[in-house]
Amino acid sequence: MGHGHDHDHAHGDAHGDEHHHGHAHGDHHEHGHGGDHDHAHAHAHEHGGDHAHAHAHAHGGHHDHGHAHDHPRAPLLEEGAGTGKVLFFDAFSGIAGDMTIAALLDLGVPLLVIERAVAALPLDGFHLHRGHAHRSGIVATSFDVHVEAPQPERTYGSIDAMLAAAPLDPPVAALARRIFRRLGEAEAAVHRIRLEDVHFHEVGAVDAIVDIVGAAAAIVHIGAEVVGSPLPMGRGFVKARHGILPLPPPAAVACLRGVPTYGVELDAELVTPTGAAIIATLATRFERWPTFAPDRIGFGAGQRELPDRPNLLRVVLGTRAGGDESFGNASHVIVEANVDDLTGEVAGHAIEALFAAGALDAWAAPITMKKGRPALTIAALAAAPQADAVATALLRETTSIGLRKIPVARTERPRRITTVQTAYGAIRVKISEGPFGPPQIKPEFDDCAAAARTHGVPVREVVSAALSAAKG
Repeated sequence: MGHGHDHDHAHGDAHGDEHHHGHAHGDHHEHGHGGDHDHAHAHAHEHGGDHAHAHAHAHGGHHDHGHAHDHPRAPLLEEGAGTGKVLFFDAFSGIAGDMTIAALLDLGVPLLVIERAVAALPLDGFHLHRGHAHRSGIVATSFDVHVEAPQPERTYGSIDAMLAAAPLDPPVAALARRIFRRLGEAEAAVHRIRLEDVHFHEVGAVDAIVDIVGAAAAIVHIGAEVVGSPLPMGRGFVKARHGILPLPPPAAVACLRGVPTYGVELDAELVTPTGAAIIATLATRFERWPTFAPDRIGFGAGQRELPDRPNLLRVVLGTRAGGDESFGNASHVIVEANVDDLTGEVAGHAIEALFAAGALDAWAAPITMKKGRPALTIAALAAAPQADAVATALLRETTSIGLRKIPVARTERPRRITTVQTAYGAIRVKISEGPFGPPQIKPEFDDCAAAARTHGVPVREVVSAALSAAKG
């Protein structure tokens, strides 16, 4: 186990601990829910999981135990299996980093997806362990990072640089960096220090890095829109490196800005800072239960037994309901995403792809994101039945990992197309009428341009002639 920590406290942690939030100045209190063990050093948690492990592993290795109760598994999820679907995180007992990975493995993400991403990082002295745990008769998957060798303290700046330089798939690296940034910014806000100076202590850093990079790899592999449930907040206190902290932990609350939460009468840490950073970054919205048809279900186990609920995270991959149900009575939907790393050519290509997928209109608008970063909003208007296909095209053709769907009502002028005769030949004209003032008359530009070329005149001459003929 490395550094000879005494793990007698089978980790009071409900949620197994990833909770290795970086504590700036050394107060790394990585408590699992409700544990009050001293976190002077990050523990390599052998938590009282339901599997005994007797194995010595090479650094950075993993082992996937086949237990006697290895339950029959559905086929593994193929890459992109969730495209156009909803992945719902039902966090009735909260969320932690290890529970997130465990639940996604249980859903069918291949362990290899997690291992490959973790293997791309310059870390060693630990191994990954997938096991099983029973909670209220439900057999769930468990996931641990077992640290065997001393680890350095790492700052947010060094971890972000490591993720940027690692040979990870670009969407995985980008998502992992966004999650880590949310966690780092929360710690920086609590400790009132610069983001770059936030420290993640020893094992806490390894745990958080593995959980965040693994979760990012799993989510990119699935390709679904993530929806989260409101999150339960326990109460009480936990002993940390520099004193007693209140639950929920300050960094977890800072990660949850904008996320719906509710209190529960339980002295336990239900939502850890890493779990909070993951779900707050991934989810496009939060609701009790989305309107969708469940296809696959996964359960990830936390480490500790809770007195009033099974300590599990449920993830459900499902198919959205049809357009009318998803978007109320809206006839149309605007699908949009903000992206800060698209070239103009890729943006133009994305717009063409949106039209090809059935968009009625598509556009890019320049915006300024945080820290003054120039970016683009890529958007499209689609009839409700085509919204999912257009959304899929937007995610496929841009670097965005999420998007917004805004139901809209559309008022249209009734329109008709007529053909008028001019000195330059027949030109089609679109006439839009209705109770909105004088009709709008617009000659078809392509017809006008072709006639102008044929007759050697400026195109505005042909447009003017067509307008006159239409009004006449």
